[in-house]
Amino acid sequence: MTHTLSKNPVFCALDTTYVTKAVTLAQSLVGKVGGLKVGMEFFYANGPAGYQAVAETGIPIFLDLKLHDIPNTVAGGIRAITPLEPTMLTVHTAGGIEMMKAAKAASTEGPGVSPVVVGVTVLTSLDDGDLQMAGVTGTAADQVRRLAGNAQAAGLDGVVCSPLEVDLIRADCGPDFKLIVPGIRPKGAAIGDQKRIMGPAEALGRGADVLVIGRPITQANHPAGAAEAIQAEIAAPAP
Repeated sequence: MTHTLSKNPVFCALDTTYVTKAVTLAQSLVGKVGGLKVGMEFFYANGPAGYQAVAETGIPIFLDLKLHDIPNTVAGGIRAITPLEPTMLTVHTAGGIEMMKAAKAASTEGPGVSPVVVGVTVLTSLDDGDLQMAGVTGTAADQVRRLAGNAQAAGLDGVVCSPLEVDLIRADCGPDFKLIVPGIRPKGAAIGDQKRIMGPAEALGRGADVLVIGRPITQANHPAGAAEAIQAEIAAPAP
C-alpha cells in the first residue's frame, strides 16, 4: 500500500540546515500545513538523525532528494531511505524510464507503507531560454509533458511540475496522477529565483494535488500565521 497524501494541500519547504530551527518551525506548523518538504540542504547537513528529529513532530514528510543516477544506484538509494518512512520522495525523470521503474520497484520492497514516488520534470527556476541553452527543443511545457508521460509509463505515482503545466499534465495523465507543484507565490510574496509561478488558489483550481511553499512561510515573522493566511487565500471565493 502507498501513502495517502494529506487533505491539506500545502507542504512547507524547510529552508534551513539547523535541526533546532527546523524542529521549532515544524512544531509551530502542526495542524497548519499538510506536510513538510525536507530537501538536500537539510538532509545533507544532518542526515537521517536530523530527518528523524523533524519526523517526530508527526507531520508527513516529503523527502526531496531528487535522485538521478543509473537504475541500480537509484534503486539502492531508495532502499536506503525508505526505512525513514517518508510520505513522498523524488527522482529526476531525466534519468529515464528504466531508472524510474527501478526506483518505484525498490520503494515497494519494505514491510511498511510505501512512499509516493514522484518524478521531477523541469525545475521552476528554468524557462524556455534556459532549456534551449541546454539543447532541449521546444518549450518548457513541451518538455514537462514528455517527461510526465515517461514517468507515468514507468509507473511513478506522479510528477513535480510548475503550476503553468498543471492543466496540461492533468489532461494528459488523468485524475489519479499526483501533481506536486512548487513555484507557488501567495499574494504579496516575492518571486525570488522562481520563473514559472502562480498563486495557490489558481494552481489548485487547475488540478494541483500538493503545493510546495517555502520562503513565504519560513521567512515570515509568524510562519504559522503565514500558513493560515495561505489557507484563507485558498478558501476565498474567486473574484
